[in-house]
Amino acid sequence: MDERPLHRDPRFWVGPAAALGLGLAWYAADSLRHRREGAFGYELVAGVDADSPDFMRAAEALTGHPINEGCEVELLINGDRIFPAMLETIRGARQTLCLETYVYWRGDIAAEVAEAVCERAAAGVECRVLVDAVGAAKITDGLIDRMQDAGVDVVRFRPPRLYSLRHLANRTHRRLLVADGRVGMTGGVGIAGEWEGDARGPDEWRDTHVRIQGPVVRGMQGAFAEHWLEATGEVLGGDRFLPELEALADGGPVQLIRSSAGVGDTNAEAIYYLAIASARRSLDVCAAYFAPRPAFTKALAEAAKRGVEVRVLVPGPHIDKQFVRRAGQAAYEELLDAGVRIFEYQPTMLHAKTMAVDGCWASVGTINFDNRSFQLNDEITLAVHSESFCAALTESFEADIARLGEFLARIKGRIRHQSLERASPLSVPILLEIGREQVAGGARESIMREAADDLIRDVIGRDAVTHDGA
Repeated sequence: MDERPLHRDPRFWVGPAAALGLGLAWYAADSLRHRREGAFGYELVAGVDADSPDFMRAAEALTGHPINEGCEVELLINGDRIFPAMLETIRGARQTLCLETYVYWRGDIAAEVAEAVCERAAAGVECRVLVDAVGAAKITDGLIDRMQDAGVDVVRFRPPRLYSLRHLANRTHRRLLVADGRVGMTGGVGIAGEWEGDARGPDEWRDTHVRIQGPVVRGMQGAFAEHWLEATGEVLGGDRFLPELEALADGGPVQLIRSSAGVGDTNAEAIYYLAIASARRSLDVCAAYFAPRPAFTKALAEAAKRGVEVRVLVPGPHIDKQFVRRAGQAAYEELLDAGVRIFEYQPTMLHAKTMAVDGCWASVGTINFDNRSFQLNDEITLAVHSESFCAALTESFEADIARLGEFLARIKGRIRHQSLERASPLSVPILLEIGREQVAGGARESIMREAADDLIRDVIGRDAVTHDGA
């Protein structure tokens, strides 16, 4: 008779392993599927320009969120600028402090943020922290205990329950910080060591955040209050949370857009499609997770075909979810054939979620270009109607592309060492496209042609290479 302990019998693990496998498969499939496939796409009935009042009215009508005049927005790039601004905002709170985040992991900044919140609580500020129960699973119990002991109200949002497992994929992906109902922050950054630094290497992620003042901050407080109500049953109101906010003299029009999972198209889908369909000259998309379904692939391709310069910046080899990268690459051929320019970021994980249209409208927030953001997660983005803000965002976008150029200028000497698993024929048009305009240091297109030739010969095994006028 076999008297091995039950947990050492391989048969004991068959059931749990199968359940785990099914769960992971369901989670991945839910991330990539969408009912709007094939011929079921979008169509803009009447054309509107992104810089027109018609666009602003359409954005309000589709999302149900107002455009607020007199708002000031500060663009922040990478942890070296984002975290000092975040800590300054926390330490500046005098009455209330509300923090919501999908990612709260570990690292020096995780402890530093917790300590700053604790200091405000000790000073008498009402501090509320809402972390997603799944996204922030790696937060240490010690940090939570430290904040709670200091008087901070810390709550996990939508913790897994047996009776709600079918909603496990519906997370809060929002990042919100609101101090006194007057100053707000949002964007892509998570509170973790991965975001510290200035994207100098693989250990320092690249991200974009904003700090805001003006009437639109009320919408940010409302987004937090909505989730706090769900998690605790408490309704946040009164001047401490919702003070009177005057329009700022140097501010401009800004819209805070909330999106939540539900039946039909979400606000995230609506505003992104409206922006893409309204582009007339330029469209820059930066997406940490880019896995467009057919409707959005078609929208991007149609924009390029009508003469819009469409540029898409996505993560490269340092992406933390390779299956999303593979799913996104499946759309490359159609997009490239339409004239869309695609750039894969090389230095580190690219985690920013931004869009800029025609140099006049921009979005910075938490929305990725995938089904999780469009249909499953609760998201938030700040839409800024400002030529100066768009110029700053475009400058950052082009600085990222310039770093790709530095990488590609050296690629010829390294490309022959890539294996079939690390490179594919899809890489060839991408390299050629980036090489035409963006290679730094004076490298010419001929270098990229030679590099692509090497890739074809070494990886695909062809002896002859033609470019057909590419």
